[in-house]
Amino acid sequence: MINELLRRFKGSYALYNLLKAKELQHIKEQYDKLGLKKKYFEPVSSADFQHLESESPWLDAGDSAVLLPKSKDFQSLPKNVQHAMLSWSEKGYAIIENFISATEVEKINGEIDDLVAQKKVNWGYQNKIMFAFEQLDCVRKIGENETLKKALNTLLGREVRLFQSINFLKGSEQATHSDTVHMTTFPLGFMIAVWVALEDISLENGPLHYYEGSHRLPYILNKDYEHGGSQWWIGKDAYPKYEQHIAKVVEKNELEKKVFLAKKGDILIWHANLLHGGEPQLDKEMSRKSMVFHYYAKNVACFHEISQRPAFIK
Repeated sequence: MINELLRRFKGSYALYNLLKAKELQHIKEQYDKLGLKKKYFEPVSSADFQHLESESPWLDAGDSAVLLPKSKDFQSLPKNVQHAMLSWSEKGYAIIENFISATEVEKINGEIDDLVAQKKVNWGYQNKIMFAFEQLDCVRKIGENETLKKALNTLLGREVRLFQSINFLKGSEQATHSDTVHMTTFPLGFMIAVWVALEDISLENGPLHYYEGSHRLPYILNKDYEHGGSQWWIGKDAYPKYEQHIAKVVEKNELEKKVFLAKKGDILIWHANLLHGGEPQLDKEMSRKSMVFHYYAKNVACFHEISQRPAFIK
């Protein structure tokens, strides 16, 4: 009960943030740049930026099939990567098959298994292995892959920096959501994610699902649903209420679900606002080894909308 109250009390986060000045230097710099009279350790949400002039990633306002071929960075990418990126504006994602070699995949799986056996993993919510790229060079090598980052930079029109990695041993089974509510930016849309299949994915082991074109819908932020929060408290059921709201958005817009039956080494890059989640794992005995990288564009304000915390960036 006490832990639950501390988790919801914004003041407890503010006190903790006071000790994280180095990791929060980025948010202080953005506040100063934007002219916000706000302390780096205070709660923050999209409401703090709503009076400011904003912008969108360049491909949100145009047609990637027309704009990308004019980019020199795009022209320098491998042809298969170029082809996958051309429909970005329309679909909100890009699938690149066999991007990671079998050798690299097996090395990652082996070293993750070793960390688990040695009890050295940083377990997150729902058995997610967090920030393995800080422990394993083989994971960081993929996240910092030069071709991959050039593609991401090109899609956002800004240089990106790797913020987070998450490794899964089983399917996430996570309800449909947009990453923007977890990893928010001002201006909106300057976060991008990459999902990596570390084994062949089937309907039985809980594949990723997504809704093509959903990135073009309005962003769902705290102001858009009844989250139950107040000036000092995060709503008790803020996230379940968000998931319920997203389900209504999917139904209202008659969105068609697509399921990614990936092969080992395939990757999926998705837009910050693409609605996606994890399918039920029909065979609970099976693994579903996969990995996600999240990147922020440089020189944007980075925070977490629901918990209203600035993002820690090392």
